[in-house]
Parts: sequence; C-alpha cells; structure tokens
Amino acid sequence: MPYDDSSPAPESRDAIDPDRPWYTRRSTLAVAVAVLAPTLLAGWVLTQVVTETGADAKRPAALSPLPASHTAAGDAKSSASPSPSPSSSPSPTASASPQAPAPAKGPLAGKTVVIDPGHNTGNFKHTDEIDRQVDIGTNRKECDTTGTTTNSGYMEAEFSMDVSRRLRAVLEERGVKVVLTHEAGTARPWGPCIDERARIGNEARADAVVSVHADGVSAGNRGYHVILPARVKAGAADTAAIVGPSRQLGERIGSNFSRTTGSAPANYLGSGTGLVVRDDLGGLNLSTRPKVFIECGNMRDGKDAAQLMSAEWRQKAAQGIADGIVGFLGG
Repeated sequence: MPYDDSSPAPESRDAIDPDRPWYTRRSTLAVAVAVLAPTLLAGWVLTQVVTETGADAKRPAALSPLPASHTAAGDAKSSASPSPSPSSSPSPTASASPQAPAPAKGPLAGKTVVIDPGHNTGNFKHTDEIDRQVDIGTNRKECDTTGTTTNSGYMEAEFSMDVSRRLRAVLEERGVKVVLTHEAGTARPWGPCIDERARIGNEARADAVVSVHADGVSAGNRGYHVILPARVKAGAADTAAIVGPSRQLGERIGSNFSRTTGSAPANYLGSGTGLVVRDDLGGLNLSTRPKVFIECGNMRDGKDAAQLMSAEWRQKAAQGIADGIVGFLGG
C-alpha cells in the first residue's frame, strides 16, 4: 500500500512538545524510524513491481544478467539488449513472417526457359478456331494444328504436355525459371496460335525456348530430330540474331537426348545428323530468342510409339532435353 502523505509523520511530535527531554525525543524518533522503515521499503518494492510489469517496461541490463551459457565474448549484443522478464510480452518482431527464401545461386540463377508443349488436346474440337490464318513473316499459315496420334489414339498433344511438365520439374530443380506457353486443364480449350507461342517466349526474354513434339510420318521411319530456324527476314520475321545460338541449343539437346534415351537420329531426314533447318514454322520465324523444336520420335511407327507411350521413356526424354538446355545455358 502506498505511503499516505496526509497522515502526520511520527517525528512531528518534537515540534508539538518541544519541552520533552532531548534523550526522550531521540528515543521516540528512533522508534518512529524503525516503525516507518518497513512501510517505506514495502512501498518502494511495490512501486518497482508495478513499474516492471507495465506493458512498456524495460528491465535495465544490470537487472537481467545473461544466462550462464553465454560467455563474455560470445554475445556482445545481448549484454546491451537484455532478455525480457518472464512476465513481459514477446516483441512484435519475434512473430514476424518467415524469412524469404535465399536467392538462387550458381550459373543458372536468373535464367529463364520457355517450354512450348506442341498443339492442344482441345484442338480437335476447335478446328474453325485453329484454322484461322496468322502472319508468320514469310507467309500466312493456320493458327495451329491438331497434331498427330499413335495408331491406338494416344495424342501428340498428350505426349508433348507430359514431357513438358517433366522437363519443367527437372529444370526447376536446377534453379531455372520455367514458363509454359499453355497448361493442360486450364480454361484455354485450344491453341495458343503459333504467333502467340512465339510472343510468349519473346516477352519472357527467355534464354532458351524449346517446343516439344512427336512426328507423324509412315511406319518404318524412326528416330528423333531437332528443327532449327533458317535465316529469314520478311515482315515481322527476322531470325538473324538467333540462328547461331539456336543451332548451339539444338546440337546440345540432340546429343543429350540421344545419349539419355538411346534413340538414334531420324532415318528419314537430316542426313543422319538429327538436325533439320526450316523456314516455314511461325514459332521459329517470329522468335527473337534462341529456339528449337524437337520431334521426339514417330508416333506412326510401332516401335517408336511404344517408347513414346512409356512413362519411363518420357522421363528419360525430359531429362535428355533438360541436360541439353542446361549445357547450353552454361550450367
């Protein structure tokens, strides 16, 4: 209980009775002090407790010694910022949001790859839309096509999306930022058109763009091939800056794809090199970023189709393409 200043202090008796002998007055004063001291001490202690348990109270460093586990040289900052008392509320910073992940490190940090899954499973139901003509620089061409299928009905669009997703997972594990031109199961029922596919890679300022496909020629024609952009300059098409790096990208992908999957270069075009140059593909003509197409095999050949329909083989295909891209990017 706080000391009440309205009550007369015991020592005021000296002023009331000045004739009392001096030794009697001194004895009375001593008794009064002895009685008063515990009260004053109790008031001081209570004041300290109230002050220290206040919401904004801070215990002085001298009253909060470091735990025994802290050495004198171990934590100079802690001696200046003592630990709060058990009754104190935790600092707002103690419950701050988790720290942001550390930026990616290594040679692939900051690299962007655009993966273009060929065709769209919905194209078969939207033939009017995909037949619309678009400008590819050298001429006009249909917006997109349905793609091919195996003899059993497995769509090229299903194959290309599956490999593209696997490829994305492998690249992201290496720290690469990956953008897909479209995603299965989204609100997009067809396309995108070939000019938009090129634009997505350009606007992403991709370090590499790869369009994933499978061919649909007659049985007996087997193997993979990589399509490279020709040197064209017409209308919106100007591939001069990407012809060289696109060839480097294609060569890297071809060699790694062959090694990982065990597939041979196509036996029906490319003269056994697995590389083909074309000037009639809008996705290449309109690209301003290094870009290639890969035809992973022939869906109309029974042996190739069996591989293309195997999930295990498709994982190898994705790994081979990823290894080629990583090598091109310097990883």
